[in-house]
Amino acid sequence: MERIGKITRDTKESQVTVELNLDGTAQAKVDTPNGMLNHLVEQIARHGLIDISVIAKGDLSPGWHHLVEDVGIVLGQALRSALGEGRGIVRVAHSLVPLDETLALVALDLGGRPYAVVTAPFSGTDLGDMPSDLVRHFLEVFALEARINLHAEIIRGTNDHHKAEAIFKALARALRDATKIDDRASHDVPSTKGTIS
Repeated sequence: MERIGKITRDTKESQVTVELNLDGTAQAKVDTPNGMLNHLVEQIARHGLIDISVIAKGDLSPGWHHLVEDVGIVLGQALRSALGEGRGIVRVAHSLVPLDETLALVALDLGGRPYAVVTAPFSGTDLGDMPSDLVRHFLEVFALEARINLHAEIIRGTNDHHKAEAIFKALARALRDATKIDDRASHDVPSTKGTIS
């Protein structure tokens, strides 16, 4: 069964289309007007072995907030769609990722209970062309729309680019492990309730 999600969101603020394949080969086509956002979403594809296509544009007159937020929303919705009923998935995973002086941890549960705790302090206000606070906000809206429990933390680090990249790589690795099909329970929904919706 293909695990593919495709979602389009068209509002007065932005137009975003995301397609992802959980059983991909790390193919990324990310086309937004924000270079840093493109770079971070590409980490999810590459290190999660997820094929991701993102096409996004929008009204940038008030800044980057709406566009970054809406990409997070639609990416989360596409992930939830691709998971379907979650039959056979491992469901819970974590990843600890180093990048030079930085160490990032992401733990997640795909069990359908949306919650996000993001501890990601940045020393500056900008990451290239993206406000640094939007890293936290992106992860929060992504988790809520994907209906996952996400804990993300920068354990240590000084370089803001390294912090952002490490946390997205950790997210990717955790998603890769949590969405994997468990050979010992490949026909079961991984919940005593019988659902992860």
